[in-house]
Amino acid sequence: MVAAHRMSAIHPTAIVDPKARIAEGAEIGPYCVVGPDVELAQGVKLLSHVVMAGRTRVGPRTRIFPFASVGHPPQDLKYKGESSTLVIGADTTIREHVTINPGTEGGGMQTVVGDRCLLMVGSHVAHDCKLGNDVIMANNATLGGHVIVGDFAILGGLCAIHQFVRIGRHAMVGGMSGVENDVIPYGSVMGDRARLGGLNLIGIKRRGFSRDDVHALRTAYRLLFAQEGTLLERIADVARLFSASEPVQDIIDFIKADSQRAICQPRPGNPA
Repeated sequence: MVAAHRMSAIHPTAIVDPKARIAEGAEIGPYCVVGPDVELAQGVKLLSHVVMAGRTRVGPRTRIFPFASVGHPPQDLKYKGESSTLVIGADTTIREHVTINPGTEGGGMQTVVGDRCLLMVGSHVAHDCKLGNDVIMANNATLGGHVIVGDFAILGGLCAIHQFVRIGRHAMVGGMSGVENDVIPYGSVMGDRARLGGLNLIGIKRRGFSRDDVHALRTAYRLLFAQEGTLLERIADVARLFSASEPVQDIIDFIKADSQRAICQPRPGNPA
């Protein structure tokens, strides 16, 4: 990373602060605005009309499309101008009108978007969110503050995720869903107030999970959300029965972890 803008392609209409750190090979298109604390790695491309502010770092080869707003102050009344950060990984695509805010003092001071993510038109990543790798947010998907999204999760268009919710790895959130509780890894949820509808079997198969893994996940899911016994008893039974299954243990660890939200459950009478 170099502070000077030599060897990078900057359109003459772009406004780039001399203090911004622009790597060799980065491209900044027409009418972009880049603030003094922004860092763009090698191969980053701002197509046009992108506005970047704050202590924002963008990884190699990430592309940002027109009218995206990246790194501006959080929409949080408790934010008092603290020098929080936004980190975006490599090979991520940020489409038109996406908004991403940095962290706050109350949430660890950092917002993170992982590698190879796709943030479609109009999606929003609020302060202190943590997105893993290969996450897809469809058009106008919205994250409240402090949301954690695991690797390979898919968030459908126009869905809204409540503050502090966790979305597990390989989970699927249906379009127009309102999610106020944690979604287990490999789970699939949908609804005005989203309920667990089963496993994201299509996504699991597309990711190349073995037949044994899929069978273990389906059996464990039915046991976890059965009506018999308490949830703690069912968790203990599943952990013991599937001790050799890494995907099932992912779900067990997720449920056991500390959280400010409950676990999203199936609708009554439809546990699996």
